[in-house]
Amino acid sequence: MTNPSTRGAQAATSFTEVSLERGAAGDPATELHLVDDGAILRRSILPGGVRVVTESVPGLRSAALGAWFGVGSCDEAAGQEGSTHFLEHLLFKGTASRDARAIAEAFDLIGGESNAATAKEHTSYYARVQGKDVGRALDVVTDMVTSSLLDPADVETERGVIVSELADAADDPVDVAQEAFSRAAFGESTPLGRPIGGTYETVTAVPRDAVWEHYRRTYSSDSLVVAVAGAVDHDEVCERVAADLAAAGWDTCATAVPRPRRFETEPLTALTVHDVTVVRDTEQAHVYLTCQGIPARDERRWTMSVLTTILGGGMSSRLFQEVREKRGLAYSTFAFDTSYAGAGAFGMYAGCAPRDVTEVCALMSGELERLAADGVTEREMTRARGQIRGAMVLGGEDSLARMGRLGRAEVTTGRLRSMEENLRLLEAVTAEQVRELAAWLASHERARALVGPA
Repeated sequence: MTNPSTRGAQAATSFTEVSLERGAAGDPATELHLVDDGAILRRSILPGGVRVVTESVPGLRSAALGAWFGVGSCDEAAGQEGSTHFLEHLLFKGTASRDARAIAEAFDLIGGESNAATAKEHTSYYARVQGKDVGRALDVVTDMVTSSLLDPADVETERGVIVSELADAADDPVDVAQEAFSRAAFGESTPLGRPIGGTYETVTAVPRDAVWEHYRRTYSSDSLVVAVAGAVDHDEVCERVAADLAAAGWDTCATAVPRPRRFETEPLTALTVHDVTVVRDTEQAHVYLTCQGIPARDERRWTMSVLTTILGGGMSSRLFQEVREKRGLAYSTFAFDTSYAGAGAFGMYAGCAPRDVTEVCALMSGELERLAADGVTEREMTRARGQIRGAMVLGGEDSLARMGRLGRAEVTTGRLRSMEENLRLLEAVTAEQVRELAAWLASHERARALVGPA
């Protein structure tokens, strides 16, 4: 965080508007993007490097807003493990001008909803309010992320809350299995393989000073993204954010370039998958198969979406039909992929009786290999496109979902396309591309993550 000598020189009168897709040289270019459904999408960089992305949607009376940072559990230095999730809790506990109760009442008074989320590569603090209350909600959220006190007493209180939260997750075999999947896919020694919330040992050990240092090091103007969708005016949001940041003492004067995005880093190609088994006295075994996937900016993203939908996305998918419908071996089974700036993982899941684990794993592997060898039918391609298209359109009906799309796109890939462009890319995926990607996945070593009885 910086404390400029000329705090009164606010930059509310000069915003540089830039395109969502930058040129090859990274040069900004002015753009006003009219989305095909009538929504107007705009992106601006304020002095100090803050990025403001808005989507004004006609007919909506609500708006969702979020303060996003391209900072997640992967950014924690040694001795700071768990700090990112700690901040998610602590920023609601009070600032110089509002205590925890005042923050809560500020949203209750306008009938708003507020929350936060921590991921491996980003963190967000968000709210959903009536359109007329966007400015008031922005004031509170901006105050929280810029001026949190991180009071030592609050740190100790939330330490107990987080330990309880981790214990709750440890009692849920599905949560345990998801963590086992991350370790199997990325390795326990890598930031991507570590749990987002830390462990009991790291949370109880991390001192307040380490959390404070993580906060000061990672929360700054050049790493902040403000995303708003719904009943919103872009220029008013920019003016409000600039004024709030200046009042907080953040840099709103210097001509700063946003902090380099994660996708500019080199891919992590040396990851090796390995089996992970967690013994639990459960009635059902939770099993994942995983192999190397693709990173967030890989051009095969839409091909991967079609592939996972055909293989394990819905009741007509191959895994559902083979594992559940034909053989009755599982209640839930699906395929998915998870992607980050420098790495990705492909996975298949099933929850089954412990005695059926070996057979179910063989069936899941067999379906992937059959897809790689024989390809997919045009009927499957048509169904997958329709399923994905429907999910995209339905997701666009909600202001919170739209805001999340804006924020995640800016902090993870720097790309944000219109619905029309996304649909064009979806339609362009061919059956041969799906088969080729399946063959590429099948050629990699696979690992198993299992939670269940010995």
